[in-house]
Amino acid sequence: MAPATTVIQDFRIFVGTWNVGGKAPHPELNLEDFLQVEGSSDIYVLGFQEIVPLSAGNVLVIEDNEPAAKWLALINQALNKPSHNDSINSSESGSGTSKHSNNSKESKSNFFRKPSLKVLSRNLRADNGLLKACNCHLNTQVSNRRRPRKLSDPSASSLVQRDSSVDEFLSIAELATTSLDTTAMSYRLIACKQMVGIFLSIWSRKELVHHIGHLRVSNIGRGIMGCLGNKGCISISLSLHQTSFCFVCSHLASGEKEGDELKRNADVAEILKSTQFQKICKNPNRKIPERIIDHDRAIWFGDLNYRVSLSYEETRLLLEDNDWESLLERDQLNMEREAGRVFNRWNEGRIFFAPTYKYSHNSDSYAGETVKSKKKRRTPAWCDRILWHGSGIEQLSYIRGESRFSDHRPVCAVFAVEVEKRSLSKKFRKGFSCATRFEFEECIPQRHSFYDF
Repeated sequence: MAPATTVIQDFRIFVGTWNVGGKAPHPELNLEDFLQVEGSSDIYVLGFQEIVPLSAGNVLVIEDNEPAAKWLALINQALNKPSHNDSINSSESGSGTSKHSNNSKESKSNFFRKPSLKVLSRNLRADNGLLKACNCHLNTQVSNRRRPRKLSDPSASSLVQRDSSVDEFLSIAELATTSLDTTAMSYRLIACKQMVGIFLSIWSRKELVHHIGHLRVSNIGRGIMGCLGNKGCISISLSLHQTSFCFVCSHLASGEKEGDELKRNADVAEILKSTQFQKICKNPNRKIPERIIDHDRAIWFGDLNYRVSLSYEETRLLLEDNDWESLLERDQLNMEREAGRVFNRWNEGRIFFAPTYKYSHNSDSYAGETVKSKKKRRTPAWCDRILWHGSGIEQLSYIRGESRFSDHRPVCAVFAVEVEKRSLSKKFRKGFSCATRFEFEECIPQRHSFYDF
C-alpha cells in the first residue's frame, strides 16, 4: 500500500476588485459587509486599481504607498475585528461610554498620520521564509523541515519591529502599538504588492498558513510606452497543499472608442505571454507552474475596461428598462471572448447586476445623467470583472457592492475550490513513533484537520 493517498477538500475563496478612482480611504469606510458575502471565506484576495491618481509624478517619479497602507489596515480591521465585549461593558456606565467615544475619535484622527506600507505589511504578514519555501513535504524533508519562528525568538525580532510614524495609525487596524498579538488574528497576510495604482493583497485563515508555499509575485506594466505601471497587472502564484493557484489583478487599457477593445485584448495577450514565475520547487517529482494558465486554478480580476458597443442614447434606453440581457449581448468582453480573440478557455459567471461604471461623485446616478459635455460623458459599462481558469472551481456568488466612494462600484465573487491533500495511510502511520507520526501529520494533515464544507 502506498504510504500516502490524495484526498480532495473544498475551500472557500473570496475575490474582490475595486477601482477607487485615485482616492485614499477614510476611517469610516466599512469593508466588513463587503467581505462577508456568503459568510466567511478561507482565503481573501483583494485587488484595487487607481489607489493613487495616475499622475506623471506617481507613474514616473516615486510610488506613493500611503494609500496602500491605509487599505491594508482597513482590510485587517474588517477581517480581524476584535470582540465588542469591551465596548459593551464600557457602555453600561456613563464614564465608560465617554471614554470609548473619545478613543474612537482619537483613532479616526490618527488614521491620517503617515503610515508605512513596508512596516505595516511586515507586522501583518505570516512568516515569509515558510511561505516562499517549497512545501511539497517529501519524506526526506520531514525530520529537518523548518518550523515557524516564535516571536520570543530574538532572530524573529524583525517581525515585530515598527517605527513611531505608524504606531498611531496601526491602532485603527486594532493592532497593539507595542507588540503584535498574532494569536488574536484569525487571518494573516500572505502577500501584498503595489505597482503604481494597482494593489493586490492575499489573506488566509491562520490555520492554513503553513500549508501555503511556493509564493511568487510577478508584475507586468502595460501603460505609458507599453511598459509603465499605470496599466498592467500584478500576479501572485502560490500552492495550497498540493494544488497551485494564480491570482491576477489587472487594469487594462481605457477608452470607449471603436477599436479600443483590441488594445485590451493585446494587454491580456502580453500579460499571458510575459508573466513568468521563478523556479523555487526542489521536488523533482512535482512541476510547479511558471505561467498563469499552467496553474491548477487561476482567477483573473480587475478593471478590465471593456465597454458596451452601443451609443450612450441606446444604452440609456436599455438601462431605463433594466434590460441588462440586451446590453450584455453588446458587452465587448462577451463579444471578444465568443469570437475567440481573448480569454480562451476562461470562464465568467452570469452577471445579474447593473453596470459598474461610471457613476457621478457620491451618487447612484451614472455620470452621463449629470454631465452635459459629450466629451466627459461615459456610456455605462461592466468594466469590473472576475474570470477563472481551470477545473475544480465553482462560483457561489458574483455581485457588486453599492459604496459611493468611487466612480466604480466594487465587484466580488466567492468560489468553492477543490484542493488536493496528501493523507497518510493507516498502515504507514503505524510504522512511526508517536512523536515522528505527529510531526509528519503536521506536514500532511488529515481530512478533518480543519475546515470541511
